[in-house]
Order: sequence, then C-alpha cells, then structure tokens
Amino acid sequence: MAELVYRPVIGFARTLFKAWDLKIDCQGSENIPRAGGAVLVSNHISYLDFVFSGLSALPQKRLVRFMAKESVFRHKVSGPLMRGMKHIPVDRKQGETAYKHALESLRAGEVIGVFPEATISPSFALKSFKSGAARLAQDAGVPLIPMAVWGTQRLWTKGHPRNFKRSHIPITIRVGEPMDASRDEYAGAITRRLRGRVQELLEAAQRAYPVRPKGTDDTWWIPAHLGGTAPTPEAVRAAESR
Repeated sequence: MAELVYRPVIGFARTLFKAWDLKIDCQGSENIPRAGGAVLVSNHISYLDFVFSGLSALPQKRLVRFMAKESVFRHKVSGPLMRGMKHIPVDRKQGETAYKHALESLRAGEVIGVFPEATISPSFALKSFKSGAARLAQDAGVPLIPMAVWGTQRLWTKGHPRNFKRSHIPITIRVGEPMDASRDEYAGAITRRLRGRVQELLEAAQRAYPVRPKGTDDTWWIPAHLGGTAPTPEAVRAAESR
C-alpha cells in the first residue's frame, strides 16, 4: 500500500535534522525484524521520541505505527499527519478500542510503537511500565523490541522551551534484541523483564552520549542520580499527587 504521507514526512524530518545539525547515533536497528509484526518499546523523555524511535526502523525498511494520545489527532496540524501515517489514537477512557486496533495491525504484520510509561518522564529516569505492550505481544504472538533514546529531551520536552535552532545536539538511540512474550508467562513478569532491558539500553545510551557538561548552568536535562538538576522521581511523584 502506498504511503502518501509517511514517507514525505520522513523526508521532511531528515531535512530538518540536517538543518539543525543533529548528530544521530543509532545502533541495533538490525534487531527490528524486516517482516512481520513486532512491538517496539521505548522510554519517553520528549515530545519527539516517536520521530527518533521511528527512524531506528528505517534501515530495516519498516514504518512504525505509534500509539499516541487522542488529543494529538484532534490538532489541526498534527491530526491529519498522524492519521495519514496510520498512527493509533488512544483515548484513555476507552483504551480497549486502541488496543483492538493495535492488535489487528500487529496481526497484519505491522510494527507498533508503544511508550509504556504513558507520559513523558520529567526526571528523565524510567517510570513504571504499564503492561499493555506485553499483553499486545502475547495476544498477537509477536516479539517485543526494547529500545532507548537519549538527548531528545534537549530539543523539546515537558516544562522546557523548544530548541529547534542549529544546535548540534547529539541524539543517541540503542535498540535491543527481540524478547519473547509467551502466553504462558504472566504479563506483569514480562513487563518487569522488559523494563529492565530498556533500563540497560538507556544506561548504554547515556554512557555513549558525547556531551558532558562542565558547569552547572546546563544540567537540567541530566537526571539527578547522574549529577544533574532534573527533578528526582520522588519529587515528580509528589508534585503529581498534589
């Protein structure tokens, strides 16, 4: 089927990345299958994570259909693009509709992208994972592909202004080996293993990241446990509970 929207959007994104002089380091794309369904699972630290997660599949000639909150599809600019790229809207009050849509797409051989933290992590550390990705993989009989992105929060994230100037920002992407999601295993146990693997990939991406701030003026994007000034996960939870 012709991709009248997705492929032009990819071309436009690549042109922008070149204009911004982004330094993209992606390793592990070969772990994404060239054919058949799969659930691509990533951490979530910026509004642009789906773009860079999708880029990781291009060497395998795959297009990823992401599950995203329904409000994005109602926006006058992003809505037509999201629908044209066949992404999947998620209404959290009626999540079963999105789940069924994603399951049908997986069974049809599509790669579905999921952010199991559900929302951006302001601490830039992993939040708890919801079990939907594991259940999708179980029900569709497809593998889970863990991955991690790092550096995207420096472009555009919650609570900080966008940085779309020519800034030479590095983006590091690590894709892990496929994980089985057996129907015989409890989805919660699979989810715990999946989170652990994404954590390992995130730490690998952080170690490989070429920028090490020398002062304290630009450490907002670094997690507290790595010496940065991002809020701790505990502080984030306390703020969200108020």
